[in-house]
Amino acid sequence: MAELKRVLGFWTILSLAIGSIMGTGLFFGASIGASYSGNASILTWVILSIIAVYISMYFAELVSMYPKAGGVYEFSKHAYSRFFSFLMGWTAWIIGNLTTSLLVVAAIDYFIPSQSQFLLKIGISIVLIISLNLVAYFGVEESALLLVMFAIITIAVLLSLIVPGIFEMSVSNFTPFFISGISSILITAFFISESFFGWESATYLSEETQEPEKVIPKALIIGTIVVGILGTLITVVALGVIPWATLAKSSVPLSDIARRMFGSIGAQALNIGVFVTLIGSAAGSIITMPRLILALARDKLFISQLSSIHEKFKTPHKAIVFQTIVSLIILGMTFGRYEQLLSMLVPLGFIMYFFVILSVPVLRKKEPNIKRGFSVPFASTGSGIVMGLLVGVVYLWAVSEHGALNILKLGLSFIFAGVPIYLMLETYYNPDAIIKINDSLAYMTLLSEWIILPKNTRKEIIALLGDVKGKKVLEFGCSVGTLTLHLADAVKPNGRIYATDLSRRDLLITKKRLMKRGHSHVIVIHDEHQVNRVHPSIPHVDAIVSMGMMGYMQDVKKVLKEMRDLLPYGGKIVFVDYVDFFKLIPNVAWLSKDKVIEKMFRDAGFSVFVTRKKGLFWNYVYVYGIKFQEDIPYI
Repeated sequence: MAELKRVLGFWTILSLAIGSIMGTGLFFGASIGASYSGNASILTWVILSIIAVYISMYFAELVSMYPKAGGVYEFSKHAYSRFFSFLMGWTAWIIGNLTTSLLVVAAIDYFIPSQSQFLLKIGISIVLIISLNLVAYFGVEESALLLVMFAIITIAVLLSLIVPGIFEMSVSNFTPFFISGISSILITAFFISESFFGWESATYLSEETQEPEKVIPKALIIGTIVVGILGTLITVVALGVIPWATLAKSSVPLSDIARRMFGSIGAQALNIGVFVTLIGSAAGSIITMPRLILALARDKLFISQLSSIHEKFKTPHKAIVFQTIVSLIILGMTFGRYEQLLSMLVPLGFIMYFFVILSVPVLRKKEPNIKRGFSVPFASTGSGIVMGLLVGVVYLWAVSEHGALNILKLGLSFIFAGVPIYLMLETYYNPDAIIKINDSLAYMTLLSEWIILPKNTRKEIIALLGDVKGKKVLEFGCSVGTLTLHLADAVKPNGRIYATDLSRRDLLITKKRLMKRGHSHVIVIHDEHQVNRVHPSIPHVDAIVSMGMMGYMQDVKKVLKEMRDLLPYGGKIVFVDYVDFFKLIPNVAWLSKDKVIEKMFRDAGFSVFVTRKKGLFWNYVYVYGIKFQEDIPYI
């Protein structure tokens, strides 16, 4: 199986750190800060930079402990429960997608300020996202070169304003320094804090970095210091060149500064530079986020097919294709809504960073002996202070900004949307969760059986079995007895059904339904290990039918072999399962391709047909055939 290549060094990771951490706040923050706190926004930048450097140390300690591709998810996996670590990974993924969209929207607004050029702007955005993903697809070395190039351009663009701007500043512009109270400084911090979001991006490349436990912590801290210095200096220059009251009205503050210093041509050149810089920041998210998907998919907390690595390019190619599609969809939904995007992104980022910071003291108690290449100073006290500040800033924004609570609720709804997805994934992939979920949903399954197993599907299964009157049939996974009742009618009067399932509650419902119908010839057997075997009490049977169990099987070859041993030559099997759940989430990997399914059954001694049929909420895969003799390999 292909693996990721460890080819990245310090300068590449530092370039990624600078590009990913550097958000839109460096390019829009001067005017946003001026509108809330005037010249005192400089103080906000200084304070925020110090806090950001300290937060980067938390990431440094965590990545030195767990240098894996999952980043935030990987840290949460060790600190918290499986469910909560999924939510953190899910939140990080949402934040990454929103950040990419925010950066692209901001870049296009700088490059083409006119609001009338909507189609041109969205067309350029689509081309950029696809192009950057193609670079990520074809190799991490190509991606590394791109990241270094973007980092150099970013620093050059900002210095081209900072250095000459120092000599153009007017000291009188800084008077008065304070125009309002401390609350305005904190609200300014809310809006420009996005300038430092992105520490997680560098951690996603841990498995492609040489000595990641040393390189990434160093790059994260230095990268944050660089961004803090550049952000503070560009704000000082902006307020020194343009009075805060005028700057507060600017939609493209750096462009206005360049126009004052260099004229219209200089402003146009600056706009192109800012455009390239913001696209470079977006490239950091685009290149790294598929690694988060890879980590989740490996642990079966995302679509398992997305965990594959390209044999030639050594990249998570399927995750990259999937991420490209998602990025384009989110871009289409959010295009042209910079302020709404920013207001939604920041509280989600604060929530994620809150639990990342908390995980350090948690892990120091939980895993005190694990090697740490870097340790956060004063972590116990510092964690409480920083988490308190994060909560306080979000609270102040929520109670003082019009519509903030609605935006916060919308952001939280994105996080909680992960809960049903987690349950579906656990139902597919986690044998320990299957029993609990099936038990808890037993009565819901009964009430919705007409959707889960429609009558026409039941009839098709019975028809494929053929004449089973008077025969013995194993129903492998009977659930709440939806199909069992039909089978019981089909084998009467002298036949027998052996109905097994892993959920006790499902079986209680099945027994009640059978008793009500007088089906005493059905033997119901509970088997909590059904995902790995056929229950040992099952005798030889004439046919085997299974609905919705193929995706649950953990040891498929073993189960199929045990089934073959129970059947006579020519004994029929009919397996039906759900695939493409809600037309979005595929089933387990081996059910994705017909040839793989055919080979799996053929190797076990069955000759089968595989067909697929479309359903309302999902599709179905049908596998039916017979047990064959060695000299009769096909039906």
